[in-house]
Amino acid sequence: MSLFTFLAALLTLAALFSYLNARFLRQPAGIMFLLLGVAAAAGVLAGGRIVPGFTATVRGVLLEFNFTKFLMGSVLSFLLFAGSLHVRVEALKEVWRSITAYSTLGVLLATGLVGLGTYGLLHLAGVELPLLPCLLFGALIAPTDPIAVLGILKTTDLDKNIETTLAGESLFNDGFGVVVFVTLLELATPGETPSAGSAALLLLREAGGGLLAGAVLGYVGYRLIRTVDHFQTEVILTLALVMGGYALCDHLHVSGPLAMVVAGLAIGNVSRSAAVSDTTRDYLEKFWEALDEVLNAVLFVLMGLQLVVIGVSPFYLGLGVAAAVLALLARYVALALPTLLLGLSKQLPPRTLVILSWGGLRGGISLALALGLPAGLHPEVFVPMTFAVVLFSAVVQGLTLKKLLSWLTPLSA
Repeated sequence: MSLFTFLAALLTLAALFSYLNARFLRQPAGIMFLLLGVAAAAGVLAGGRIVPGFTATVRGVLLEFNFTKFLMGSVLSFLLFAGSLHVRVEALKEVWRSITAYSTLGVLLATGLVGLGTYGLLHLAGVELPLLPCLLFGALIAPTDPIAVLGILKTTDLDKNIETTLAGESLFNDGFGVVVFVTLLELATPGETPSAGSAALLLLREAGGGLLAGAVLGYVGYRLIRTVDHFQTEVILTLALVMGGYALCDHLHVSGPLAMVVAGLAIGNVSRSAAVSDTTRDYLEKFWEALDEVLNAVLFVLMGLQLVVIGVSPFYLGLGVAAAVLALLARYVALALPTLLLGLSKQLPPRTLVILSWGGLRGGISLALALGLPAGLHPEVFVPMTFAVVLFSAVVQGLTLKKLLSWLTPLSA
């Protein structure tokens, strides 16, 4: 099957699911796309029992397409840029301390807590693995997925400070979480083991370099956009900024996700200034909103279809559900400790930590990182566990967030 044929089939499936959701289901789009993708995957697995070779053919196409490269190598840049375009810098300034603490210290704490908890959980289940692969699992589960989180925020009515904190933290902890994962992956890769100092330098280079690259890209984009008033050209400029900037970050070995978040914040806030005409602003925002919706639909359907590749393993999927509960508890602790140590509760409304913990969804990034694990780091264990965590996050947390908010609102009054 050619790449075009596969993408055409995937987009057609996403369009059909989008229609069904808009016409009948009327639930958060990303969650419904994921669940309908899982249903399609179940149909493929069942079809293989009726038509010999059908499941193997679909599995081969999905493996050839490579979900990890699709998300981490290209689509993530567009989604992070589009998501950060709508976040106001003025709002971020009010809660910058909590966003910084949660997206850095919180991610490191959650990585350690989930990693240690998973090590113990697997030991109890009779699966003996070293600690380092478990910490890698903690690193890919610790950050929340901005794609899933921002999709949910569109359907809720949150306090503005909580909404900004959740959106900002998910955007930045995603990039920082990927950096932590890459650092641990280098430590776990056979060969010369880097020292703690070199690992810290790698972390600093990836994160700091990504932030700096994003600032430079945002500034260059701003200088170019403000000198023309032609929305087609300005749309092309933002596309070039995302694609060229992400490729440059990959070449320089700095964090492309963090760079896209910073660049998106810069361009998004410039587009709302006097430097850009109302016509350009309208077209620019609508273009990126439409692109974001299309890519999200395709991504979440493709996530659900990965069940064909992963297969149904009740044992590891069950362990994944237990790990999802563990990750939820670890996230609360990882948010509570910085809040207490840094006195962040003064700038956040009551019961914020409960909402941030429950609203911190896991999504495509966790699954992509898990699917990219090399054979020596036990992907046969951690891939189905990660899929179960993502599914639990979408179904249990995502579909009940509105009810949680309605229950907590009178308690916070």
